[in-house]
Amino acid sequence: MLGAALLAAGSAPAMAGELPRIVNQPGHQALIVDGAPYLMLGAQVNNSSAWPAMLPKVWPMIEQLHANTVEVPIAWEQIEPVEGQFDFSFLDTLLAQARTHQVHLVLLWFGTWKNTAPGYAPAWVKLDNKRFPRMIDEKGETVYALSPFAKTTLDADRKAFVALMTHLKAADPDNTVIMMQVENETGTYGTVRDHSPAADKAFAAPAPAALVRRMGGKPGPWAQAFGKDADEYFHAWAIASYVDAVAKAGKAVKPLPMYANAALSDAFKPQDPKTYAAGGPTHHVIDVWKVAAPSIDVLGPDIYKSDFATYMKYLELYGRADNPLFVPETGNAKDYARFFFPVVGRHGIGFSPFGMDSTGFVNFPLGAAKLDAETVDAFAANYRLFRPMERVWAKLAYEGKTWGVAEPTDPAANHMQMLELGRWKATLGFGQGQFGTDAPKGNAEPSGGVAIAELSPNEYLVTGYHARVTFDLAAAKPGEHMILDRVEEGHYDAQGQWVFDRLWNGDQTDFGLNFTSAPQVLKVRLATYR
Repeated sequence: MLGAALLAAGSAPAMAGELPRIVNQPGHQALIVDGAPYLMLGAQVNNSSAWPAMLPKVWPMIEQLHANTVEVPIAWEQIEPVEGQFDFSFLDTLLAQARTHQVHLVLLWFGTWKNTAPGYAPAWVKLDNKRFPRMIDEKGETVYALSPFAKTTLDADRKAFVALMTHLKAADPDNTVIMMQVENETGTYGTVRDHSPAADKAFAAPAPAALVRRMGGKPGPWAQAFGKDADEYFHAWAIASYVDAVAKAGKAVKPLPMYANAALSDAFKPQDPKTYAAGGPTHHVIDVWKVAAPSIDVLGPDIYKSDFATYMKYLELYGRADNPLFVPETGNAKDYARFFFPVVGRHGIGFSPFGMDSTGFVNFPLGAAKLDAETVDAFAANYRLFRPMERVWAKLAYEGKTWGVAEPTDPAANHMQMLELGRWKATLGFGQGQFGTDAPKGNAEPSGGVAIAELSPNEYLVTGYHARVTFDLAAAKPGEHMILDRVEEGHYDAQGQWVFDRLWNGDQTDFGLNFTSAPQVLKVRLATYR
């Protein structure tokens, strides 16, 4: 069976030439690389760092981070500055240097959409509004974004993407590139949909039957089918269908996993669609995208809100039975680093802070005001911790046996979190003394995180930073008490085998397990007595 084969391959040697793929079955989701589940410890470079002269300022940062995957843009204007004339010299340089630095790549296709605009389309596209028309708003005025109803634009974008995938197939037989992002933060600000003649004609036609069934609409034209949501669903369908056409054509050449990233709307309350990237894969139109874009394997949130409740809500909204959790972009300020733990704990396939290079550009206030050593180390500490066990953890996540939390900042949480582990439960306190005699007060800065994985019914892998962990029975029987049978500190070797370092006992275990700034991994065996 497929599932058994993948689990057996958790620590298998690399299988050169085997295509990466997404396994997406309810309860069993994974990114498979070299034949085994893979945890992407990612870093995305700044947009303008995707040029040969900038790469020397990329690799030292990647090494400092201990990242295993680098996300790098490939711009349409870069590979096809003149129509029909392709230049893949940067891609060849990037591939060679990534192999030298022993990291995988995710390529970000900046085509028709980059942050909803055509800024990375070649001049012969974005300056020819007659051949490659922009959208029209409800007032009849031209909008900045290209129309998803222009076949000429789709044909040109698709042709360039196919050329990219064709070159990649020949230049990268061992799959240094493990994933492709198709377009970037699609959608439109300021208008909900296109009102061009082609768009209005399509809007007056019956909405697709499959979408009507999925969304619980009424058969008929879009306005009749979806009422107040008609404009936004229509725009999402148009953009998703366009993106799917590009992805499908690329997959026909080299079927790598492909995803679309989302500029987000408010996680909790409805907004005016004109105030966010309407039509992009925001959370309330994920189902539209799933029907319209079957060639897109994952929809990933770009999270630039470090508020605890908001961040956790986005993880909930995008981590679905039909959508593996993947955070392709997040802020690079220190307080974002702790959210790595709930991502990997919720079986996420990857996490990637944005702007991780030494070119000097910062995207404050979305990220850090200064990318200094302390800020970088907040992310590097997580990757140093997980890099030796990346395959082990990915296998356990694929089995659905991982949990994780970040330090909360909501007053109602009282600086504590609880994890239900079946027979057992774990209580996590942040900013608490070693012996747990004081109430958690939170760390000076929100920096705590804990991840737990089940190795067997009574044995767990536990790790984290700046947190205190206590275990107990979820529902004790009369006279039944929990005991820490054995607590080992250790690490995983290159073959994915556990290596014992020392035993924790006495002061280290009598009052709970305390994780500091030291990178420590524990194997904890629980038992009961009467």
